[in-house]
Amino acid sequence: MAKVEIYTTPTCPFCVRAKALLKSKNVDFTEIDVLSDFKVKTAMIKRTQGARSVPQIFIDNEHIGGCDDLYALEAKKALDVLLN
Repeated sequence: MAKVEIYTTPTCPFCVRAKALLKSKNVDFTEIDVLSDFKVKTAMIKRTQGARSVPQIFIDNEHIGGCDDLYALEAKKALDVLLN
């Protein structure tokens, strides 16, 4: 199974949707709260090469993008390929 990391904030509805999709697929993921520490958000922005919004999702260290990008992969039947 792939390593999945998701940068989130506690009240973000897009974060909730992205996590719900991953949970529906029984995917274990590491959630990283960017509100907990300013350095964490700075690291996310650097890692995503400038993206400031959440969620930001990585699968096996590859930047997937945000919630809409995750659902687009699912619609194209490409998400399962990345996860396995």
